[in-house]
Amino acid sequence: MITAIVLIKTSVDRIPEIAESISALDCVSEVFSVTGTYDLIAMVRVGRHDDLADVIPGRISKIPGVEATDTHVAFRTYSQHDLEAAFAIGLDS
Repeated sequence: MITAIVLIKTSVDRIPEIAESISALDCVSEVFSVTGTYDLIAMVRVGRHDDLADVIPGRISKIPGVEATDTHVAFRTYSQHDLEAAFAIGLDS
């Protein structure tokens, strides 16, 4: 699974509607409304690198009100939740 973090600039007066449209896409797991340079951050998970082109410029960027995107592809994922699950394998609760 390939994870991309997509930083999104939007029309400020439509942030909630744009966030809902983005979160409705099947490959988007979360959308965060944030402070700073960008208005939204979307977590996109796809099976192949080529799918990123279909999703980000092909779908997210075409949502009315999306002004710009900046995409970062994750090399590796580190998560406290994942680490706890790994260490719990084989242990009886």
